[in-house]
Amino acid sequence: MSGVFVTGTDTGVGKTEIAAGLLAGFKARGISAVGMKPVASGCSPGDDGLQSDDAIKLMAAGSVDAPYDEVNPIALADPIAPHIAAGQAGVDVRLGHIRQAYAALAQRAERVVVEGVGGWRVPLGPALAVSDLPDALGIPVVLVVGLRLGCLNHSLLTAESIRARGVRLLGWIANEADPDMRAKDENIATLAALIDAPTLGVVPRLDLPKPEIVAEYLRLEPLLS
Repeated sequence: MSGVFVTGTDTGVGKTEIAAGLLAGFKARGISAVGMKPVASGCSPGDDGLQSDDAIKLMAAGSVDAPYDEVNPIALADPIAPHIAAGQAGVDVRLGHIRQAYAALAQRAERVVVEGVGGWRVPLGPALAVSDLPDALGIPVVLVVGLRLGCLNHSLLTAESIRARGVRLLGWIANEADPDMRAKDENIATLAALIDAPTLGVVPRLDLPKPEIVAEYLRLEPLLS
């Protein structure tokens, strides 16, 4: 397995922090790793064009240098749904472009951690969605669950949709999105019982979610084979 795709139950559930934690975990084990953010909206102008804060964080967390346009081949300015941002910018989000960038990264590192945008079924174009990417890249999925009210329904529906696509779900990671969530432990236990994939970590709310600290809460063994 050369890559893993990190998706989430929704936007704002901590996919970037978890993806960066996975990169730090690989690095700590002596495994060369690089991050990828195939599509990003809400990008800001940089020295070499539009750049995503998420992509920059992934680049910093990895152990291999790579050109920005390989890490984030499709950068969009407007902080809105990516297919709308792409349409307004006249950008055609194509799988071929994403595959080419992924293949280049896979030549640079033993592991490529690919972070999606938004949730699992977010559209990227008229006939393309985030859920199409893992199959197109031939990589399994790790699901990030934002622990907050409503996460049970969102998580189970997402896990069901991943399996319906015929994509392998390696496991799921609970990320404390709401520190005041009631019955947190009971919700985690329910998810562990109902998601047919191992729990790869439970990450508490961190004031400074540095990749090295996040990595301490993750179980990487299923991602090492």
